[in-house]
Amino acid sequence: MGFGSMQGSGRQSPMAEINVVPLVDVMLVLLIIFIITAPLLTHSVKIDLPKAESTPNITQPEHVELAIRADGSLFWSGEPVTLEHLAPRFAAKVTQAPKTELHIRADKLAHYEHVARVMSIAAKAGMARIGFITDPSEQ
Repeated sequence: MGFGSMQGSGRQSPMAEINVVPLVDVMLVLLIIFIITAPLLTHSVKIDLPKAESTPNITQPEHVELAIRADGSLFWSGEPVTLEHLAPRFAAKVTQAPKTELHIRADKLAHYEHVARVMSIAAKAGMARIGFITDPSEQ
């Protein structure tokens, strides 16, 4: 390790070079420490995710399409219906076919209260399969 050079006159002058070997050693030690400790710092929750299929979901012919407008008006397969008439209609459909699906087509400005009320009535009537219809083309 040289701190200076000897010139012909016998005087020592300081070196103008930086010794980077100790800096590289420190960086390598830090890199190894981070490589070892990084996997220990991840806090992940182990869950069993469902497997997705790439085939489109084919709906069965036994389904009810219920539309909800922004003002809360309801339409059973295009026919206007009131909230009071939903429970008997749902019950009649379930007795006809127990695996009847309810497809809710709600306006994007419809209040969640209207949608939740319809879902509650359908669940009480025995409808086990409730889904939402969306339009993926709109952003």
